[in-house]
Amino acid sequence: MIFTLGLVTVNAQKTFKADVSATEIKWNGKKIGREHTGTIALKEGWLTFNGKLITAGEFIVDMTTIRDLDLKDDAMREKLETHLKSDDFFGVAKYPLSKIIINSSSINADGTLAVKGHITIKEATHPVEFIAKATKSGDLTIWSALITIDRSLYDVRYGSGKFFSNLGDSAISDDFTVDVKLAVKR
Repeated sequence: MIFTLGLVTVNAQKTFKADVSATEIKWNGKKIGREHTGTIALKEGWLTFNGKLITAGEFIVDMTTIRDLDLKDDAMREKLETHLKSDDFFGVAKYPLSKIIINSSSINADGTLAVKGHITIKEATHPVEFIAKATKSGDLTIWSALITIDRSLYDVRYGSGKFFSNLGDSAISDDFTVDVKLAVKR
């Protein structure tokens, strides 16, 4: 909404809560010759807009909800999920929540947004940049983004070639991706 007061134009910012039940977060992690995919749940979040630009936002991710989707064997799936939640990876007993803070965005020539912010995993916070695209789905706007995260920056060291030598084909990629489909009513 734009208000005109004499010669001064003021853009009104609007904040929208995330629809947690309609939001999807999928992760993908790789090692030589293998990869795993799964989901993680959004606990809560919001976006603030000034016109078409995202000017702020905060999203809390519930790390206790890490689930694997690719393993068919229940025992193997449970073993992987337990390991991802352990201190070797995300230490969810001590750090049950992670956070993404959005600070700003700019519009690209193709209409997508270049988004800047910070991610906190465990006690580490680092900048992040990603491209977000909006699509309509009924009364929801779905913001899609593929975010690449270097886990080694967040003290997630298990199987990392940056911290351990002689891993061979047991090395796990430091980068993992999070494919976000964030739903907001707008």
